[in-house]
Amino acid sequence: MDIKDILSSDMATEQKIAELKQKSIDVPSWAALRREYDPELHEVMDKARYPDIIGEDGLVTPVTRVAVDYQRLAVKRTTELCFGIPVKRVYKTKADDATQQEVAEALEAIFQRCRIDSLNIERGRMLFAGCEVMTMWYGTQQDNAVYGFPSKLKMRALNFSPMLGDKLYPLFDEYGDMVAMSVEYTRNRAGADVTYFDAFTAERHIRWNNAEGWDVDVDEEINIGKIPAIYIWRPTPVWDGTTPLVNEIEWALSRNGNYLRENSRPIIACFADDAVQFGDSPDVDKAAKDVMQLPSSARLEYITWPAAIENLKYYVGELRQMFFTQLQLPDWSYESMKTTPMSGEARKQMFIDAQLKVKDESGRWLEFFDREVNVVKAFLKQMRPEWVSVIDQ
Repeated sequence: MDIKDILSSDMATEQKIAELKQKSIDVPSWAALRREYDPELHEVMDKARYPDIIGEDGLVTPVTRVAVDYQRLAVKRTTELCFGIPVKRVYKTKADDATQQEVAEALEAIFQRCRIDSLNIERGRMLFAGCEVMTMWYGTQQDNAVYGFPSKLKMRALNFSPMLGDKLYPLFDEYGDMVAMSVEYTRNRAGADVTYFDAFTAERHIRWNNAEGWDVDVDEEINIGKIPAIYIWRPTPVWDGTTPLVNEIEWALSRNGNYLRENSRPIIACFADDAVQFGDSPDVDKAAKDVMQLPSSARLEYITWPAAIENLKYYVGELRQMFFTQLQLPDWSYESMKTTPMSGEARKQMFIDAQLKVKDESGRWLEFFDREVNVVKAFLKQMRPEWVSVIDQ
């Protein structure tokens, strides 16, 4: 059904919302992704799967649980690679056209006043972890001159993401063009949680709330000629395919921790044919040394646990290296950089794989930024009607 027919029909509100929720793309649910993203929800932290030890006396002995926060690290690293150096917008203007220069400065002022660099970092993490994010651009009626000219609109930008509890519903036509963007979210109003459902098209914005059943809260025209929401998604999280590696590292470290805790207590063995009396040493606070009398054929020595610690370190180290290699992320932790001597040129080459990864990610981001600039330009036309023809240039 056409989007205009959906919004203008006499069907029940619940049916309209159900039509707007038709999602033609397959985005993983945040509930499933969060079990991998949050280390507190990893398998090794599940007491039903990996229970503590209960003794015969009923006392509970906690087992060792080592959770590794690599999925969150992958999200942070990828975001830092993409946006650690802020995105730069390039404006092509004629040197002798002062109005074009003013338009370019006004556009950049809008982005900077909306803290676009912080916005990019936030939505980068939302996309790489939650697989989708929407940025809503809107103007509030407020006289100001913060963009270099008098204006009655003050621009705002707000991110929506499943990581924040929001539900996003893009609606595409048969050619892949977005015809509507809807978002369902919950806000606290007067001490009570109220769920809202916003639907945006290029001509109309409708908001329903369910405070007392689904009622129309807002029904207004959109006069910029575009959907004021920019949406970006990806089919998998940035750590896709590496969760089994992280699970294996966590299980290896946790199980080995139990053995270490049980067997790391020092043991002294006495090898003698005659009975030897122990336990008569003075208190440690009252004696500087101990003297023991043993038979001449006796031998006293520490017994150490012949655990394969080096094998464990090698095993975990290889799994860790596989994690970073599969994700094309450089392992630039202080410990790694300190123990690996490199020349300056070698350190530069560490980032070749990372640069290729960012290049691979850049396609959807450039498309997203292009749509965002077009939306901001549409708002600028409303703020400065005399610039319409220049803005289009």
